[in-house]
Amino acid sequence: MRRDVFQAIADPTRREIIDLLANSPLNLNAIADNFTISRPAISKQIKILTQCGLVTISRQGREHYCTANLKKFAEVSGWIEKYKIFWNTKLDALGDFLEKETEADKNLPIKSIKNDK
Repeated sequence: MRRDVFQAIADPTRREIIDLLANSPLNLNAIADNFTISRPAISKQIKILTQCGLVTISRQGREHYCTANLKKFAEVSGWIEKYKIFWNTKLDALGDFLEKETEADKNLPIKSIKNDK
């Protein structure tokens, strides 16, 4: 089953694993030492990261080393950028509108209120 990057980063444990591997390659035991979940659970998370292309595993002797493939985040960055532009445009327009409204309110005459009793 081929997974996508968005599915991988949806889970906080997988995000933490990526953070660990962003600094340097680690073997499975070194990764597992950073978590309270079991080694098989870490292996499952690594498998998902591998299936979406965020982690590659290489064998050195008896050890399996995991390396982050951070280039895959370009897909996420591109998707986010599209919405960043959209929301920045909308928020800029809202800011301009509110600024005009504030200026218009400043130009309104002040009416005194009389209490008739």
